[in-house]
Amino acid sequence: MSVSLVNRAFLPVLQQDFSRLESIHMRDLFAQDPRRVERYSLAAANLFLDYSKNRIDDEALDHLFELAAASGLSSAREAMFTGQAINNTEDRAVLHTALRYSGPDSIAAEGVNVMPAIREQRQRLADCARVVRNGQWLGATGEVIRDVVNIGIGGSDLGPAMVTQALAPYGRSGPKMHFVSNVDPVLICDILSDLNPATTLFIVASKTFTTQETLANAGLAKRWLAAGLDLAVDDNSLQQHMLAVTARPSVAKALGYLDANIFCFWDWVGGRYSLWSAVGLPIAIAIGPEAFDELLAGAEEMDEHFRSAPLKENMPLVLAVLGIWYRQFFNSQSYAVLPYSQRLARLPAYLQQLDMESNGKSIQKDGAPASWATGPVIWGEPGTNGQHAFYQLIHQGQDLIPCDFLVPTSHEAPEHAEQHQILVANAVAQAEALMCGKSAEQLRAELAECSLAPDKLDLLVAHKTMPGNRPSNCLLIPELSPKVLGSLIALYEHKVFCQGVIWGLNSFDQWGVELGKQLASRICREMCGEDSVGERHDPSTEALLARLSAEVC
Repeated sequence: MSVSLVNRAFLPVLQQDFSRLESIHMRDLFAQDPRRVERYSLAAANLFLDYSKNRIDDEALDHLFELAAASGLSSAREAMFTGQAINNTEDRAVLHTALRYSGPDSIAAEGVNVMPAIREQRQRLADCARVVRNGQWLGATGEVIRDVVNIGIGGSDLGPAMVTQALAPYGRSGPKMHFVSNVDPVLICDILSDLNPATTLFIVASKTFTTQETLANAGLAKRWLAAGLDLAVDDNSLQQHMLAVTARPSVAKALGYLDANIFCFWDWVGGRYSLWSAVGLPIAIAIGPEAFDELLAGAEEMDEHFRSAPLKENMPLVLAVLGIWYRQFFNSQSYAVLPYSQRLARLPAYLQQLDMESNGKSIQKDGAPASWATGPVIWGEPGTNGQHAFYQLIHQGQDLIPCDFLVPTSHEAPEHAEQHQILVANAVAQAEALMCGKSAEQLRAELAECSLAPDKLDLLVAHKTMPGNRPSNCLLIPELSPKVLGSLIALYEHKVFCQGVIWGLNSFDQWGVELGKQLASRICREMCGEDSVGERHDPSTEALLARLSAEVC
């Protein structure tokens, strides 16, 4: 049965569940079931998930799990782990899980065991990271590398930048890391203004090594090196300062990169899943190869849980079906990820690409229109800053916005335990406030002693009433170690995969992104006069180009 037919078959029964639960308040669900938290929580790979503050009951959850099973999740999961070409529009396997696999089994893509090549690149990555961190990598003038600049975009930037920031305490003994993604020259120029060319190493990461923004920034970096070192741009000595990470090593070599400085990954590694590959070189340099191995081990532990746990005890699937429940039946168009850890400040941005580039689609794998609402908008900021910005909307806005609260239970600075306690208290309080709210009756009782005029009392009650019944999950994180972070990232990867399977999507292509790239390259050529002038665009685009060409070119 096709996914469309499966979804249609389950729509009536899930609609009945929704009708039953739509008007029930979670306060009443907790009152009716004292053991609700015990039944709606689980632990896996060093993470603890409390999903009791959701507008669900056993019957609705059973039907959601049955939907997942009927959608072919188990076979799709096995197809991914065993290297089948589940990316059907590009005829590719999807094997980011193999990048962190440490077992003895072979894993084949197109009939070839990929594990020997993965282990070879992993060893090269570790060797390079040790040499740079130990001060043994010398620049063209013989000086030690003190700054490393990663030049990439999308998955070649978001993953390494997020992980490096999250694990900053593990990187204090290594060189200072910098990340350049935006092609706006302001970013790279601001970074380079404080650096010394003689002690700076660049990592240029691009899957195809044709990414326009990345190559433009790499060219600027090379010219900066040449000027600062008083060398010609084509001087081979500059290669002491340039590393390449790509799935097209021949292209990097043709651009002058040395074989020894080119690190490889493969077509079956999607950009947003690539931090586990050679794209993670800046992570390994920042935190050390041993800590990088722990990051991989944490992800592998979540892989094992996802692959073996029963559906009802499977943490990624629990998060996935809850997300589908709200997206389809409560019409929730966005989903907030709220890390109560400043180290995880870049996690929402990382998850934006992971989720929205994967499932931001309206066409199923078979080419038919999607039968259900698909990927929501993912957003968020670290607590407690977000509380003073957008939480008002989550509490009293007209849209239902499910939330994930990510709460670290320990802190790297025990001497500041009191502030960490305030942080955690705020996270717990916000989740409670979203769920319980505050009724008009409670407010009237609180305001009874204020001697307010009746009309003023009514006004304040109307404004201060909190409906509550707003769903959230709480993920407890024991410590922000490399291993725990690896598990956390893999958890969200598998959640996105499950949702893609249930919606019938190919979560591993991104044709919308590709169209924008093609048009940008074409417009650049036109603005530079390399293409003949003609009516090539819509009238608005033509008018904009005419004005911009006069002012920019």
